[in-house]
Amino acid sequence: MRQLAGFFPATEYPDVLVGLGEPDDAAVVRLDDERALITTTDFFTPVVDDPWTYGAIAAANAMSDVYAMGGEVLFVLNIAGFPEGMDPTTIAQIFTGGAAKVREAGAAVTGGHTVTNPEPFFGLAVTGLIHPQQVMRKGGARPGDQLYLTKPLGTGIITTAAKLTGPGESSVHRLARKAQGKPDLDVRHLDDAVVSMLRLNRAAARAARAAEVVAATDITGFGLLGHGAEMAIACEREAGAGFVIEAAAVPVLAGAASYIEAGYLTRGATRNPQHFGRHVRVAESVDPMRRTLLWEAETSGGLLLAVPAATVERFERACTENEQRAWRIGEVVSGSGIQVA
Repeated sequence: MRQLAGFFPATEYPDVLVGLGEPDDAAVVRLDDERALITTTDFFTPVVDDPWTYGAIAAANAMSDVYAMGGEVLFVLNIAGFPEGMDPTTIAQIFTGGAAKVREAGAAVTGGHTVTNPEPFFGLAVTGLIHPQQVMRKGGARPGDQLYLTKPLGTGIITTAAKLTGPGESSVHRLARKAQGKPDLDVRHLDDAVVSMLRLNRAAARAARAAEVVAATDITGFGLLGHGAEMAIACEREAGAGFVIEAAAVPVLAGAASYIEAGYLTRGATRNPQHFGRHVRVAESVDPMRRTLLWEAETSGGLLLAVPAATVERFERACTENEQRAWRIGEVVSGSGIQVA
């Protein structure tokens, strides 16, 4: 997509604050000195069996990019595709789940578009609002900033385990899996993952704004290290800064470690290090399971925030007031890329 940047140079579009020229989470267009629009879109195929829950997770995930830029959601359009003959009740439940999350965000569903597709998919085109001086980008972190993560990792691993061990699993596959000692899914682990995926990043974004955070992203398909690498690359270019991440400090959903050991992995476990690995150095002392976890794809993950040292107390206080968890997982240092210790 960024190949198109030459057709829309920043000098000709001064009100495009964030656009094709940089790999950020959403586009930002200034309306006036007090307001800027944030626009983004995202959709994916089902990650859980329940249609309402799937719709709600997809909506939370799509709106997350607005929160990663520091904004609030104004309105959304549904984007969907379903097979011919799919049960209308199931489709209605997907839309209802998505609408419930949009309403929780204080926004409105204002329309959308649906197509026929062999495999169902659902998501949103999202429009948000922010003050032009409060936009959070992937770049902008400075040495001394503290890195915080606002959701635990493991959603991609646990939902993959659910797909591989669920009701649709063949008897042959189940027997082979049992012979290899691979575990069944513990439904409590899936429930915890669903709760995490359903949680909006709205409170986290508000806490970040209160702490005057300027550098942020949300953790989805590229995993913590992939999305973190995108931030680190931008920060190196702007301030000669890199990240140090403390592997043991990164929060993990219950059960994720056992499913990694069983080999219930997404394609992100291999694709992400192939794409971003040259920007990441992992200490030999880091456990292989945790190394995999840091690369694994997430669904509707949390925000990765570089909080200025001077506003850490303000950030943590805002998180407490908004019942938002946040884990300090590292810091910004002089250097380049990411060092995982």
